[in-house]
Amino acid sequence: MDTIAASPHKILHLVRHAEGVHNLESDKSRDPLTSFEFLDAQLSSLGWQQVVAERKHVRETGLLDEVEVVIVSPMTRTLETAVGIFGGKEQADALDVSSCQDSNVNSNETSAIFNSRPRIVAYELCRERMGILECDKRASISHYRSRFPTVDFSLIENEDDVLWKSDVRESYEEVQVRIIKFLKWLWERKEQKIAVVSHGIFLQKAMIELVKNNNFYHLPLRGHPIKLERKNWYPLMDDEYASSRFKNCEIRSIAVLHERKQQYCGRIEKEMLQIRDSSNDKMAVEELEVTI
Repeated sequence: MDTIAASPHKILHLVRHAEGVHNLESDKSRDPLTSFEFLDAQLSSLGWQQVVAERKHVRETGLLDEVEVVIVSPMTRTLETAVGIFGGKEQADALDVSSCQDSNVNSNETSAIFNSRPRIVAYELCRERMGILECDKRASISHYRSRFPTVDFSLIENEDDVLWKSDVRESYEEVQVRIIKFLKWLWERKEQKIAVVSHGIFLQKAMIELVKNNNFYHLPLRGHPIKLERKNWYPLMDDEYASSRFKNCEIRSIAVLHERKQQYCGRIEKEMLQIRDSSNDKMAVEELEVTI
């Protein structure tokens, strides 16, 4: 892996997983999420519909052809979302699509929209806030390899989940430390256009980290002209929007720019622009007529 980015910018497509069965329960009460029933929660029927709809959308807009690598949290709901949206046909074939069929999505239509797509790499640093809630405890890597055989799990160090604790919830400060490590790791990758499939809290905190004024990531210069490939770019919206919660299966595409400057600390300054938000350029998933 290159130790420095080959380009003065990176395009990140941040994706929250589609609706999971635990999301349905959390709308009622958080108590059930400590139940073993929701261990490593999978996608719901609506979640599969969201995946199929987003897959079509990223294909039609050309985003699918741009992504060079997909980094995914090693949890069932994120793996299903990543493979469903960005995976190739051989990856899709390895999925149990019964849930998709149960949600009245035509299986022939589902198979037709899968073709050769980018590499998908699992990485623990982009997991959801860990501890106590069973939905955030992962299964064994052997289990994932058998179900998602084309996903690269080589960066996962432990077979079983040694990070999740039954009696301690990871603090937001600890999540922030993980996010900073993850963003630095992304920046050092050679790929320029990267999709990250993760979770609500993690992505919300990552956006906050990206836009706040600190030594690593700086607010954008609104209206700053940039000559890059994508069209219809627009400046990042207000900070309240940038720090808002991602919807299930929402994609926020941003450009993180950097410019080498002479500084005492020798750090690279960065700034960020919003490219697009999937929730703004298509029907919101809540408006779809579905029966769960």
